[in-house]
Parts: sequence; structure tokens; C-alpha cells
Amino acid sequence: MELTERGFNADREAITLIAGTDDPRATIEAVTERADDDALRITSDQVRSTIESDPSISTGSNRSTNTSTESVSPPETMGSAKTDRSPVSDASDDVSTDASTDEGNVAVDDTTESDPSTSDSRSDTDSTGSTTTASNTAASTTASNASRSETATSDADRSDTAHLRDLEIANDMTGHSTGTGEYADFVRTFRDRYERLSKILRGRVNHRPASAIAEMPGGSDAAMIGLVNDVRSTRSGHWLVELEDTTGTFPALIMKDKGIADVVDEILLDECIAVDGTLADDAGILFADAVHFPDVPRTFQPSYADRHVQAALISDVHVGSQEFMRGAWESFADWLHTEEAEPVEYLLLAGDMVEGVGVYPDQDEELDIVDIYEQYERFSEHLKAVPDDIEIVMIPGNHDAVRLAEPQPAFDEDLRELMSAHDSRIVSNPAAVTIEGVSVLMYHGVSLDEVIAELPAEKASYDDPHKAMYHLLKKRHVAPQFGGHTRVAPEERDHLVIEDVPEVFHTGHVHKLGWGKYHNVLAVNSGCWQEQTDFQKSVNIDPDCGFAPILDLDTLDMTVRKFA
Repeated sequence: MELTERGFNADREAITLIAGTDDPRATIEAVTERADDDALRITSDQVRSTIESDPSISTGSNRSTNTSTESVSPPETMGSAKTDRSPVSDASDDVSTDASTDEGNVAVDDTTESDPSTSDSRSDTDSTGSTTTASNTAASTTASNASRSETATSDADRSDTAHLRDLEIANDMTGHSTGTGEYADFVRTFRDRYERLSKILRGRVNHRPASAIAEMPGGSDAAMIGLVNDVRSTRSGHWLVELEDTTGTFPALIMKDKGIADVVDEILLDECIAVDGTLADDAGILFADAVHFPDVPRTFQPSYADRHVQAALISDVHVGSQEFMRGAWESFADWLHTEEAEPVEYLLLAGDMVEGVGVYPDQDEELDIVDIYEQYERFSEHLKAVPDDIEIVMIPGNHDAVRLAEPQPAFDEDLRELMSAHDSRIVSNPAAVTIEGVSVLMYHGVSLDEVIAELPAEKASYDDPHKAMYHLLKKRHVAPQFGGHTRVAPEERDHLVIEDVPEVFHTGHVHKLGWGKYHNVLAVNSGCWQEQTDFQKSVNIDPDCGFAPILDLDTLDMTVRKFA
């Protein structure tokens, strides 16, 4: 929008008044010239005053304020009946395909301006193997920008529901870090991990501590809960899993011909599991009959919002990169101002707002903005294009200017000040965000690299990032393995434990789009807003760009919109 490019935000009524004049661009120029130097937001009173005092500005009585030239298609109705949504003018044919499966209902909708000469097709597969297709059309950024500056976008009216909003943040450790980096801090972290995850497992096995099992006679039935200290194969092809609790360690043997052998390759070091079975005759080893993960109960029933309201789930904007997709972002922001996007009252951004500096080798050669503070200033400018009546929650990622060790506290005061124009909620990574009764676990997702590297390709891959997320839910921990790719900060409390089951698990980081349901929990990895970089080419990353999953909080159905 023209206002955003000039560094201003505006309330809904102000934009409506500007759109109602015969020459919106001239009106914007007149309004911004009269604005105070330190003003960030244009109000309706300022617009009225300008119109009344400037005779060159006239309004047409028959002028429509809903004149967006973006091609927007209404999503297919999924699940229960929804409030009627009217598409903006000049809408293209509906290309969304409803993927209604046992794992959840998802539609994919293309909202870019179409160029038939560059159209191709794309398919995504959810966790059940059902395929959802979308027409993937290229948009001209230059034409889109010209369209935005010449045509005013009609703003969605969310004012009537503002009093109904309910947003709570849990597990925000910003300002509460206790770690000093000493050995004792790590002991406290793992002790807390064990205590909290073992509580989940105690109802499933009649467990004994390691010290007590060591005193039991051979042939006894026994069960132990512990952190995985070691996993190794024997000469005979069996697997030896060493568990550790607060009293000591004890080995469990998983025989290769047992039905549970197929879960051995899912076990990660340092995660908490339970093993039950029978002690050997000499009582020196436990022959495992079953392996239990903390897991999400199969009986888990999600909660829903009691009204029709939506949240946009995005991540990995990467402002400052030469490959940042400004045109796609502006198309997304413009769509949020339309009548069709009126139910979207929340925006959840799962990290990597900027490209950062020095994150990977030779990154400086791919930067459009080389100063980290200027990157955040530019990101803040782009954020102003989002309607100011949308609630925004952001967590940091590994490209952001915070510590790399997880949990990551939110930004310091200097960076918060740079992003203060929209009054966003900036919290730590991970964070549990409850929106009108629906719990969304936001985690940037660095540990997904670890899971994908350690597990077999059929169980976790970059092409299906949501399947890797299933394993984090199964382990009830967002970064179970210590000492690998994921840096873990020692704290008195392990903030990475998934103590309460969320309705939605939202991640980013891997720049791939994927979604599906695991035991009624919707797992969503939301792709990115950065086209493929040279570094990504070198490591065979083919990103999914310009997607915005739109979640219905009253049904947990989802529409995936594409803006690039």
C-alpha cells in the first residue's frame, strides 16, 4: 500500500475515507504532508481535516471502496457451516481443493494475480497420503506494486469482535533465565526433564527406580522410566538401550525378532521413555517386551473457539536477504485488508523475521541489508502493512539477533523498540499461545534438523516436515537430543518439555510447507517468504515460498493460501 511505503499505518476508517476520494494517491500525499514528523499512524480525523481544508480533493458519491485488484478466491467450506464470506471484486475462479481426510480438512487456495503463461502445478501430501493441489501462478511484482499504489484496498472490519478476543501466553521465559553455564545447571535441566516426563509415563507402567531393579531377583517382571543414556547394537543384531534415572542406570535389551524392534530407530539420546519386560536370570539386564513414549494420548480431544475466528500461521520472513519476497508479502498484507480476510484476527509468526548476519558461510554475499538493526527496521516497515487491528505474536528463530541456545528469550529492548509500531506480542521460543481456548505451541524448529538426520527417511524428511514434528509430539519435547545440531541452554526448568498437549503445533525453520494431524493435534510447518538462496542450493533445499496457512479456530480446519 502507498501509506506503508511512506512509513505510515492507518486505521480502517481512515483508509475507507481515502479510498472514497477521486484520487486516493493525491489524498495520501496531502495527508502525509500534513502529518507530524514523528507520526506513525494516520487517523480518520486527520483524513477528514485534510479533505475539508484542501479544495483539490473531491469525493465521488458512487465510488466503491472495495476495489482491490488482487485475484482472491474464497476457500471451500470445510467442516461445519461458516459465516458467509464475499470475495473482493474481480475475483478469479476458485482453485482450492478440499482435502477432507481423517487427519483434518485442508484447502489450498492461490491468491496471486494470475499469469497463464507461467502457470504450473504443485501438490502437497498430508500425513494420510491424500493429495491437495493448488494452481501455482507467478505474479509480477512490478505490476502488483503499481496496482497497490493506484487502487485502494478495502479494509476488513474487525472492530465488532475486538472485545471477544482472548490471548494468553504461557512458558515465556524472557527475563527469567537462571543458567550460569555451570555443570550443576545442566543437571537441574535434565532432572526437571525426567521428573515432568516421567509423571506422564507413570500411569502406564509399574516402574521401579534403577537402584531397586538392580536388587530384584532374576526372572522378575520389571519396568523402568529413564532418560536414554546410550543405544547400541550387539553382535547378534539386537539393541541395548541404557536408561538413566535419578538413582543410576540400567540396561534393557530389545531383541531383533520382537515386534517392538521397529521403534528402536525412533529412539533419540536424552529423551525420556519407559521400558517394561523381564529380568534375566542373573538380573543384570532387562529383556524388553514394550517401549513406551510419553506421547499424546489417543483419547486427546481438542478445544475449539466458540465463534468463527481465524489465525494466520507464518514463519521465516527473512527481511534483509536478497531473496526476500517483498511482492508476495505485500500481496499477503493487502489480502488481510480485504472483506474476505475479516475473520483473520491473529497472526502468529514462528521466527526468523530477518535474515541476520553471519549465520552461514558467505552469507554477506546474499544480503540486501548488511546491518542487523537496519534489517529489523525494514521488517518493522513491512509489518506496518498488516492491519493494525490484528493481534500479532512473534517468537525468535536462529537467524534472529538473540542467543542460539534454546529456549531463546525474546528480543532485547533496542530491537523491541524498532518493532513497536504494531504493538506485537514478542515472546520466547518456544511459547504456548492460547487463543480463545485453542492452544498453539509455537516453536521455530531447529531440532527438526536433528530429527530428520537421526530418523529413517520414511519416518522423517524435509519433504514432509510435519512427520518430523509428530516425533517431537510423541516424545513430548521440542528438542530431546542434547549435544547435536540443537544448542540447549541449562535452566532450572526445562522449558522445552511439552507438558500440556496443544491443539496446534506450529513450526518453521526448514522452509518447507507441511501439515497433518497426529492424535488430533494439528502439526503445521508454514514454509517461508524467501526464495532459494545460493547456500540453500548448495545443500539441496528447495523452499516452499509465499504460503500462509489460515486456521479456523472454531473447527481447526485450515486453508493454505499462496501469494507468490
